[in-house]
Amino acid sequence: MGLKLNLLLVAALLASCLVLVKTSYESRQLFAQLDAARAEQRQLDAEYKRLDAEAQAQGTHLRVERTAREKLLMRTATPGVTAYVVDPLATAASAAAATPGASR
Repeated sequence: MGLKLNLLLVAALLASCLVLVKTSYESRQLFAQLDAARAEQRQLDAEYKRLDAEAQAQGTHLRVERTAREKLLMRTATPGVTAYVVDPLATAASAAAATPGASR
């Protein structure tokens, strides 16, 4: 009876050791995955900050003006380059309204 009990206890001890080894291995794997995920999070945070700063820089008024001037060859409107268009219908209507008796 003592031998059977000893064999049973040895088997239980071996099973417990195997479970401990398996649990330790899984724990190490999960810790490695957690560490990799944290590293990826830091990398993505840095990339987000860089892209956010770049988006803010591209939206500034000076950048828009520079792009319009350099790429689209636009220039500031001055009276010398401005062409004023007169609407003949609007001019006739305002002249008719200004003259008494012209209507009807």
